[in-house]
Amino acid sequence: MNHPCAKAHKKVLITGTSTGLGAGLAWYYLQTGHQVYGISRRNNDKLAGNPHFHYLSQDLADFEGMERKIGPLLKNIADLDLAILNAGILPEIKDMKDCSLEEIMDVMNVNVWSSKVLIDLMFANLKSIRQIAAISSGAAVNGSRGWNSYSISKAALNMLVRLYAREQPGTHFCSIAPGLVDTNMQEYIFSLPGDRRFSSLDKLKESKRSGKMPKPEEAAEVLARALEKAIGEESGSFLDVREMDLQV
Repeated sequence: MNHPCAKAHKKVLITGTSTGLGAGLAWYYLQTGHQVYGISRRNNDKLAGNPHFHYLSQDLADFEGMERKIGPLLKNIADLDLAILNAGILPEIKDMKDCSLEEIMDVMNVNVWSSKVLIDLMFANLKSIRQIAAISSGAAVNGSRGWNSYSISKAALNMLVRLYAREQPGTHFCSIAPGLVDTNMQEYIFSLPGDRRFSSLDKLKESKRSGKMPKPEEAAEVLARALEKAIGEESGSFLDVREMDLQV
């Protein structure tokens, strides 16, 4: 495997490391000896035994808990090379009119406001942060029927990142869509019955059936390469891995 980050050991913080893309990213960065600081509700057994993995068990929607615990997690470091805000939840696929305000607020708390809380805490506890990347989605811009508060949350996340980029010129910010990744989220989508209202589901199911959906470990390598290239883009940009030239 060709690691674009292998020249120097880095300190990388990643949220949502229990499963999926977050676990894949943590594993990827650990393979070259980088120090990884993982935050999720549950630990990942594959990561837990690695001496370079520093884990915090934390529900990101518990903002008070984050304020108490992030400082101790970061107390022995002065700076971060990269923070990847990956944690997110996908609510039930249904029409916007059927979504309660409570459901929407729950999604916004995890997918958007936890990132604001964490960004503020990182700047309060660290001297410098080279790069902050928020995992976004094509759903932030395509407005597909049924994606309701998920689409809203990712669009808001993109703007949150853009606003912080204006306030913190010493840190490079981006929001980035990783493309299709075979995670638990896709398992949920694949389990849904057919519904003519939500045409995007059929496309996702076909991608999974055809093997065009990479596993998290594979997607992590591509995303790591994209994040290095993202430094050359305007801070605050929304990027899509599928539209980037990632040839080595």
